[in-house]
Amino acid sequence: MTIDATSKAFAIWLTGLPASGKSTIAAALKPKLEEIGSVEVLESDVVRRILTPHPTYSLAERDLFYRSLAFMGARLVAHGVTVLLDATANRRAYRDFARSLIPQFIEVAVECPLELAMQRDYKGTYQRGQQGESSTVPGLHDSYEAPVHPEVVIDTTKLSANDAARKVLEVVKEKFNQQYS
Repeated sequence: MTIDATSKAFAIWLTGLPASGKSTIAAALKPKLEEIGSVEVLESDVVRRILTPHPTYSLAERDLFYRSLAFMGARLVAHGVTVLLDATANRRAYRDFARSLIPQFIEVAVECPLELAMQRDYKGTYQRGQQGESSTVPGLHDSYEAPVHPEVVIDTTKLSANDAARKVLEVVKEKFNQQYS
């Protein structure tokens, strides 16, 4: 499956540890992207509530979830909707699968030290992991495979969400010849 080469739509996958700043960057980026067309944010927690309302975060469940997320993103792009995938996707294979479905794809590595992500964690993901309520937290129990060749690297200890969004937009402009203010 590929998208129409004349489409202006594309996908951006924001990947990083839980609480690294992905959602904050997506929120800053979305209004800028909307200047040229429709944009949909596929945020993993929201989509997961529909696909796996009682998640176990098992490997099999994660495989199915991320394949489904990539497929949804590909279908939206194929219909002219730019997609922001806001999801940890702790295995490279998940993001590589999305890239195989969506040729107009940008991978953004959202980097943040684990200690800072744990401090920022308003959802309590790391706390549940430390208390034994979860045994699959990426970065804590389960490995996080950082991108090997992301199109954009964002260090959230050095860049604000707005500066990160501008940096992503620069790559979008270069790669897809899109114009933003």
